[in-house]
Amino acid sequence: MKAGFVSIVGRPNAGKSTLLNRVIGTKVAIVSDKPQTTRNRILAVRNARAGQIVFMDTPGIHRPLHRMNVRMVDMALESMREVDVVLLLVDASEASGKGDRFVLDLFKDAKIPVVLALNKIDLVRKSRLLPKIDEYRTQHEFAAIVPISALTGDGVNRLEEELFAQLPDGEALYPADYLTDQPERVFAAEIVREKLLQHTRDELPFTTAVVVDSFEEAPKGGLMRIYCSIIVDQDSQKPIVIGRRGEMIKRIGTEARQDLERLFGTRVFLDLHVKVRSDWRDDDGLLDEMGVARTRRR
Repeated sequence: MKAGFVSIVGRPNAGKSTLLNRVIGTKVAIVSDKPQTTRNRILAVRNARAGQIVFMDTPGIHRPLHRMNVRMVDMALESMREVDVVLLLVDASEASGKGDRFVLDLFKDAKIPVVLALNKIDLVRKSRLLPKIDEYRTQHEFAAIVPISALTGDGVNRLEEELFAQLPDGEALYPADYLTDQPERVFAAEIVREKLLQHTRDELPFTTAVVVDSFEEAPKGGLMRIYCSIIVDQDSQKPIVIGRRGEMIKRIGTEARQDLERLFGTRVFLDLHVKVRSDWRDDDGLLDEMGVARTRRR
């Protein structure tokens, strides 16, 4: 048996959450084509014949401009000090730049194995892939380099084999039925935020958040009741979320409720309200409430 912790790190929008959902086999992290979708560290467990991998999906590493972003980047960097293997995910469909070099510099003195996954190969011609692999070979001594598509699943089985090969021998760290450390109320807020990102992607930048005001468990055969606030930081953004005659917030609520009912296996009443709180990304109290963890500063 092999067992250990693997931290998934990379730049925003590299496909970390898509890969995590693919490997785990169910949705444990929301997915959007907007960078910086993941704001919290997500722990999820993969059980296989070879053993157990405890994955940590982390926010994308980027230049932080607000306290929220500082916490997000700190979370990603902190996770690399707590694991057995680092899985670096890179978007192979994009040319390498300063951001990629910054992330690679973080591993210069790494004392643990680093596995590189070149993601989104479904968008890359094979003639461009081999030179990219050679380019990364010269930049770091990776334990393995694996081309994958988290979206289609191509190469993911081989990636899992390479990760198990780097893990220490040992018994399972979590029970076989353990899936994730995310509380149900966090799942609820994230599902609402996923729908919000999907439907306002062209109108709103990264200035929205979702907070669960009340979460009432369903009695046997009854109704789960969830009350959420959608936070925006400008008055002009509130009508965008609400939409004409309330159509946008109704669509977000309906799709989120349907996902939550599938997730929790019960009927759900979901109530959404929009609130304006300027500079919420620098509000430590609200960030604590959202679960964006504080870490010790480097």
